[in-house]
Amino acid sequence: MDQERIDEALELAWLMEEEGHHELNRFKLNSDDVNFDELLNELTGQCLIVIGNEEAKFTEKGRARAKGLIRRHRLAEQLFTEVFKLTEDLVDADACKMEHILSEELTESVCTFLGHPPKCPHGKPIPRGECCKKYTIEVEPLVVRLSDFEVGLKGRIVFIVSAETARLNKLGSMGITAGSIIRLLQKKPSYVIQIDETSIAVDPDIAKEIFVKKAI
Repeated sequence: MDQERIDEALELAWLMEEEGHHELNRFKLNSDDVNFDELLNELTGQCLIVIGNEEAKFTEKGRARAKGLIRRHRLAEQLFTEVFKLTEDLVDADACKMEHILSEELTESVCTFLGHPPKCPHGKPIPRGECCKKYTIEVEPLVVRLSDFEVGLKGRIVFIVSAETARLNKLGSMGITAGSIIRLLQKKPSYVIQIDETSIAVDPDIAKEIFVKKAI
């Protein structure tokens, strides 16, 4: 059976459970699968779902798999929304693709990169992963916008997100490119960064498009 059919069913079961529902009939009515009975047989056959008292509930194996799918999907939504500023329709479509292909290692890296966000852009909880369990306090993201960077610190530009090619070219001509080492000198009245021995002022909207990581 197509793996994505099974994954979509597990996601639906997770979303229902978040709302406090396990009814088998509701599960069937909310499924878009063209052959739900066949799908249900596959879910129970693989010990992902158990049926009893007209309810469909996760097995331990099924819950773990559904948790991974939801975690990858919601982290992808957060990444696409917060970092790449994609429109909502593109975010959902691309997140659906990412949830099937992200490895566990890459998922952990994305989560750490984002600072272990507790919720997705829609306000729904992002299931915790092993990387999150290592922290008992709120941690800062590894990569932040220049506008959120601390004055006086040295950082490396990781990437620049801008829809304007002319702006990227202008920044590049001043040495503001991915990989450049900068120091944030001030934020007001304008953002001023130092590259080598040169101080450069940038507008606030540009500062929001430059992502940096603290450099040692």
